[in-house]
Amino acid sequence: MTGIPWMIGLNLNCGKGSICMTENKKKIYITMLGRSIWAVLNSYYAVLKEKHYYPDEIILFTETEHSKDLELIKKGLALTSSHFNLSPPIQHHIISEVECKVGSEDDFVKAVQCIHSIISDHKKAGSTIALDITPGKKTLTAAALLPIKLSDVDHVFYLSIKDVEPAPFMMIPFQTQQVHDFKEQAVRAMNAAAQ
Repeated sequence: MTGIPWMIGLNLNCGKGSICMTENKKKIYITMLGRSIWAVLNSYYAVLKEKHYYPDEIILFTETEHSKDLELIKKGLALTSSHFNLSPPIQHHIISEVECKVGSEDDFVKAVQCIHSIISDHKKAGSTIALDITPGKKTLTAAALLPIKLSDVDHVFYLSIKDVEPAPFMMIPFQTQQVHDFKEQAVRAMNAAAQ
């Protein structure tokens, strides 16, 4: 039964109170637009190709200074998705335009509240959460990571590239890049330390 694509994410535990063969977890992919459009697209492509994480929804965060590239990056994400026969809706949030619950106009505070709220809401709904920190500026990345616990997200992806090149993923030599799942690595290290 393994390897059948339509079975990915199904609850195969048919015990009391569970829905057998019909319950899918929604997969959320959260990313950030920083200085480089290629960082967003290459990291997303690497996650699809190498980690086989196929999202049902993409959520994109950016700061005002990079918002001019939003439509271009959304088209790029949609095109990349279509290469894998996916068509997840893509929503975006411009941090400076987010209303802050504590009445702050500070973009960092807004980012902390907005990103954490979205992660929490989707996690409560039973979604699988992947946070890609590759393309985000340090303020957005810190805002996404500081308020969360290890159990809040299922994946923290990061594409490391030895020599940064503004080129598509497939045009960068494979030996110079590697996609990491920091959550997976942290859990593995914690389990090893506990033994």
